[in-house]
Amino acid sequence: MDTVLEQINEQEKQKKEKLNKVKVIYNIYHFITKVILYSILMILIIAAIFFVLYFVDMQYNIKKGTYKQPLFGAYIIISPSMVPTINVYDAIVIKRTEAKELKEDDIITFLSSDSRYSGLTITHRITGIEKSQNGEYLFRTKGDNNNSEDSALVKESDIYGKVILKIPKIGYLQQILTNSFGWILLIVIPCMGVVIYDIIKIFKSLARIGTSKIKKKNEFANYRDNYIETISQQEKTNDSEVSSNDLSAIENNIDNDNDDDIDYL
Repeated sequence: MDTVLEQINEQEKQKKEKLNKVKVIYNIYHFITKVILYSILMILIIAAIFFVLYFVDMQYNIKKGTYKQPLFGAYIIISPSMVPTINVYDAIVIKRTEAKELKEDDIITFLSSDSRYSGLTITHRITGIEKSQNGEYLFRTKGDNNNSEDSALVKESDIYGKVILKIPKIGYLQQILTNSFGWILLIVIPCMGVVIYDIIKIFKSLARIGTSKIKKKNEFANYRDNYIETISQQEKTNDSEVSSNDLSAIENNIDNDNDDDIDYL
C-alpha cells in the first residue's frame, strides 16, 4: 500500500515539475515577445517623430522658396570603414548641419566624389577643414578603419548631415523584416501569441465568474429550501408568521453578490 502511494506521489511530483517547466518556458517566451514588440514600437515612434519634424521643416523651406537637405536622415552602415566607432549593420541618424558649424572629428554623411566611392553615400570622420576661393567650405575625411584619407575633398553642398545617433546592429533586424519568413517570425507569431494568451485569460476569468454564480445560486436554493422548510414547521406549531418579503430580500442579496463578480476580470 505504501509503495502504491509513493508511486502516485512520484507521478504527481513529475507532473508538477513538467507543468512548472512549461510555465517557465512560456514566461520566457512571453517576455521575449514583449521586448521585441516594444522595441519595434519604440523604433516606429522615433521614426514617426523624425518624420513629423522632417515634414514640418520641408514645408517651411518650400514656403520660403529655399532648398535644403532633409532635416533628418537615417542609414544602415554596410561598410567596415568606420569600425570600431560604427560597425557594419549599425544604424545611424543624421541631422542637417550648417557647414560653418561642423568641426574636425565630427562624423558626417555625404555624397562622395572619391574615385573609390564615387556616387556613393559615405559616412566618414572630418580630419581637416579648408575653404575654396569662392568661400565654400571643403572637408577632408577619413574612415576610422582606413589607412589613408579620402582622396577627394567633400563640398559643403554634398553633405547630408552630421551623425547624432547610432543604433547598434539594427540593420540585422531590417534584413530579417524585409524577408517574409522573418516578418512572420518576429511580428506575426509574437502578436498571435500575445492575442491567444489574452483570450485564454479572458475565458478563464469568465469561467471563474460562471462557476461563482452557479455556486451562489445553489447556495441560495439550498438556503431557500431550508428556510421554507423551517417556516413550514413553525407554521404548523404556530410559533411565528412568515414575512412575504423575506425571500425577495434574499434574492436581492444574492443578485448584489453576483454583481461583484466583475472583479474577477
